[in-house]
Formats: sequence, C-alpha cells, structure tokens
Amino acid sequence: MSKPKGFEKPTGVKDYLPHAVAKLRRIERDVLACMDRWGYEQIMTPTIEYYDTVGVASATSDQKLFKLLNQRGTTIVLRSDVTAPIARVASSLLKEQPFPLRLSYHGNVFRAFEEEGGREAEFFQTGVELIGDGAPEADAEVIALAIASLQAAGVPKFKIAVGHVGFLNGLFEEALPGRVEAQESLKACLLQRDHVGYRDILRLLSLEEPVRSELEGILRLRGGQEVCDQALRLGVNEAAHLAIRHLCEIWDVLGAYGVQEHVLIDLTMIGDFSYYTGMTFEGYAAHLGFPVVSGGRYDNLLAQFGRPAPATGFALKTTRILEVARDEAASRGTTLILYAESQRAEALAEANRRRDAGESVVTEAARTAAEIGTAQALLRLLAKAEPGKPIEYRGRRYASLAAFGIEEGGEA
Repeated sequence: MSKPKGFEKPTGVKDYLPHAVAKLRRIERDVLACMDRWGYEQIMTPTIEYYDTVGVASATSDQKLFKLLNQRGTTIVLRSDVTAPIARVASSLLKEQPFPLRLSYHGNVFRAFEEEGGREAEFFQTGVELIGDGAPEADAEVIALAIASLQAAGVPKFKIAVGHVGFLNGLFEEALPGRVEAQESLKACLLQRDHVGYRDILRLLSLEEPVRSELEGILRLRGGQEVCDQALRLGVNEAAHLAIRHLCEIWDVLGAYGVQEHVLIDLTMIGDFSYYTGMTFEGYAAHLGFPVVSGGRYDNLLAQFGRPAPATGFALKTTRILEVARDEAASRGTTLILYAESQRAEALAEANRRRDAGESVVTEAARTAAEIGTAQALLRLLAKAEPGKPIEYRGRRYASLAAFGIEEGGEA
C-alpha cells in the first residue's frame, strides 16, 4: 500500500472550514439552549470506552466499531453513539440521583462503513435522554422536544414519522409464527424503506391471501389518528394492540403540545438499533433523503449496567443538518480596523472597546506607503458606495470599516 500524501485524510472523515464551523457551532449552541429550556442538563462522556461494556451495549454491529488496544492489551472502542455511555453514567456516577433524569449532549461519534458507501465515519450528534419514565407522556415529550430542536437548529421544513417496535413484532409473530428468518427479512426491507423488496418477499413466502393482504396492507398505514384506529381493527395479538394504544396516547399528548402538524404515524417504522423496545421515530427534512433526527424507547439498555430503568431519547444528525439549516446570521459580521503605525494605540484600544461590546473585530496595520495607498483607495471607494454593502479588502469581506491614521496624507 502506498504511503498517503500529506494532504490526504482517511476515508469517511472531513475537514470543516470556518464557515461550516460557525454554522455547526451556531446549531449546537441554539439546540443545547433549547434543550436547557426544557430542563435537560448537559453531560459529556469520553470519546473512547471499553469494548466489553459500552461497545457491546451500544448495539452497533462489531464490523462498524472502531477498535483499539490500549497499552495493557484491553480492547477499547471509539464511541459509536452517546446513548450507551450515558446509560453507563446514569447507572454509576448518577446512581444516587432520583429518576427521571433529563440529560442532553453534543459530541462526535464514529462508525466504520464500507469505503464505497460514501458515508461518514465521524459525525456529530446533539441529543437527549429521558431516563426513568416509561409513560407515553415521556415519549411525547422527546418527540415534541425533537421538533423544537429542529426549529432551533434552523431546519425550515420537516416531518416526524413515529412507529412502534411492538406493533411490528406482534404483527409478524401472529402472521408468521416461528418463522424468524422471514420476519427478519421483512424487517430489513422496512428498515431500508424497500417496499418493492418487501412485497417480493411476501410473494415468495406462499402465504394465504388474507395473511399476505394484511402484511402488505401495513405499507399504507401512514397518517394521523385514523391509522391507530385502522391498526386496532387488525387481527393482531395483544402485544401489537398494546403498542397501538401506546401510540394513540402519544398522539393525544402531541396534540396537547400543539405539534401534531409536524408528525405522522407510520406503522412501518422500525428503529435501526437493536436496543429499541417501543416507540421509534425519524425526522426528515425537505430535499434531504437521509433522516436528520432519530430516536425511540430503549427500556432494556440500563439493565446491562446494573440499574434497570425505562428510557427514551433522540439524536439530531447535526452534520446532516448543516446541509439544510439556515446559515449563521450575517447581521453581526466582522469590523475591519485599519491603522497606520502612528495610530496603533488608538486603533487597538478601539478594537478592544468594540470586542468588549460584543463585536467581531479584525485589525490590520498599514506599514508601507503602498499599504496606506491601498487603504486610502478603499476609503475613497467606500465614500461612493451604498450604505450596508460588504467591504472587500485583501480577498476578504467585512461588514464595516474603521480607519486610524490612513486618511489622505497619512504617514507611512
């Protein structure tokens, strides 16, 4: 294998240039502030964890984990999500804290994908975990907060699809008792949104017509309250009925929050993590094919760390949101202060005064006659320019300009 060139990076990672970083930090700041207003306290967990604890509990398949060996030969992993590390903390450092726990986070996570897949190996997430509350109100709270967080991030148009793992498990067990391989194949198609493949598998299973029709009919179970009503009329087992009733209660609470317009019930929804045990949801932004938020209920995860408790939460796909969120507001901009050496003290004092007032300021010294001539030419152009027009200087743009000692006749 040839040695990589100095400017090359491993596949799946990227550099974020200043404009993207400003946008990313704005999203992070505004979303975490939104979560704080809902009573969620921010937590930070390590980038590396033990494989035998968090790595195993994360439900990320082994081939997608980045594994390392420390100096003692113990296998550690780069975190593949933040939910499992928070479950570890909730069961140890926070074990004396009463439930419910409301925790928020922002951080980078790592997953190894096939190189030809074009997916990112490192990306950012901002999310919450609500631990210790198994009620429908808790699920509705995280969905409503996900909606508020997307709005705080500046995502202009989106839709949240909500489903329930228990419904699909109950439906498939009733229709295909004991046929685990067939059930998993159908679930895999639903996870990939491959409805053509789903129908093809149904045809290959040689099912009786009423069963095949019922299984195919779930592809049309997308909408509002009427979807719950239709699902309750299906000939499914008690577990599936309980799941639907739980979704109905969530829907009612979302109505009280006033956010039903952003939500649809989708009974083909199935979470992409094996630790989901109940409600799951994904949010899609207009003109973007990948989800920008996902979450759900995971009532069995904390038991792996010795503190059994119900839990629910979500993660915003912050890196994807960069593509659709509004840009960092340009109204503040950056002020350029140009000065001749004779006016250095006055210019830098003015820069400090403006920074203390919250402005972004860049200072440039004009030392030579040529540099002062360039600055003087800029001042002459600005005198004729329309107010509020951005200022171009040495290949960069500024919102405003202040000058010290470089007016016509200024000293070099």
